[in-house]
Amino acid sequence: MNILFTCGGTAGHVNPAVALARIFQQEHPDCKVLFVGADGGMETRLVPKEGYDIRTVTITNFRRSLKPANLAHNLVTLKNMVTSKAQARRILDDFKPDLVVGTGGYASYPVVNQAARRGIPTAVHESNAVPGLTTKALSKVVDCVMVGFEESRSHYDDPNKVVVTGTPVRGEFFRYTREEARVQLGITDERPLLLSYWGSLGARVMNDLTVELLARQQQEGLPFHHIHGAGRDFARMTDALQAKGIAAPELQVREYIYDMPLVMAAADVVLCRAGASTVSELAAIAKPSVLVPSPNVTANHQEKNARVLERQGGAVVLLEPDCTVDLLYDTLCQLLADSERRQRMSRALTANTTGDASRTIYNTLLSLLP
Repeated sequence: MNILFTCGGTAGHVNPAVALARIFQQEHPDCKVLFVGADGGMETRLVPKEGYDIRTVTITNFRRSLKPANLAHNLVTLKNMVTSKAQARRILDDFKPDLVVGTGGYASYPVVNQAARRGIPTAVHESNAVPGLTTKALSKVVDCVMVGFEESRSHYDDPNKVVVTGTPVRGEFFRYTREEARVQLGITDERPLLLSYWGSLGARVMNDLTVELLARQQQEGLPFHHIHGAGRDFARMTDALQAKGIAAPELQVREYIYDMPLVMAAADVVLCRAGASTVSELAAIAKPSVLVPSPNVTANHQEKNARVLERQGGAVVLLEPDCTVDLLYDTLCQLLADSERRQRMSRALTANTTGDASRTIYNTLLSLLP
């Protein structure tokens, strides 16, 4: 069995595909897997680290602005669409997949579209609550559309083609209890733990606000532990904290949180963005959160993701323009001090999960094979 996964642009598109590839190879040891991404995309670094081969196509996005620079960019994109179509055909000829699965990103379009034209079983998975342009276009030609949320079904022309599966989450996120994780992190008192991060690259505005939040915690006598992932702002944040004299074992600022499953298990509340992968992880392990969606994403999809968890009762949503250190600190203190409220939020998330998303998607994809 040969399975081709095509994805890219963000880790949120790559991680679900990797999780699915693992299951297929566990269940079918002779299964061969190939990934396809975009030239120079993040996936060209992430996928090989997971042990999989990846090929690329030359594809870029369309920009909606009519500025001259964007019009020129769109002309290049039109040219790349022709180039990527030919590249996709060669990849399909070489690998001869039995199944092609797209999990998001511009590279998915030419590969999945060409596979569908050949009659190869095809599917797409959309992690975001509202589909992006690529998923929306491919939904018209694939055999199956898999989505993370029940309310996503209404965004597609043929709801009967849509299967609500949830979004795959790595098994490591289910490995630790809160108590086990706190022991491994060396937390020996009963104060709650806040985990915060603003994505793998960080976000300057929110990292600056986090410096003020850490300062406020120190001024107020360190009422809770705090681990923060700074991303590319790490050096700048470190300098700012030193200048303010902020230093305490309870306040950890890391460049990256490499042990995210462990830290998230130990956390009582997570403060973060609302990318599809993050939202799926929070929902899967029923972790209460305060979400500040990025305002700099296409179609405002992060806020739409965040509102899903908010409506379920599992998250508090704050918009970045409204965020002040006082609002953040007060919101977090109220939530961290109210264990009964956090338990209600966890129960709400558990009640709305779709079960083992990876297994559901695996079974859905198997049903497409002849």
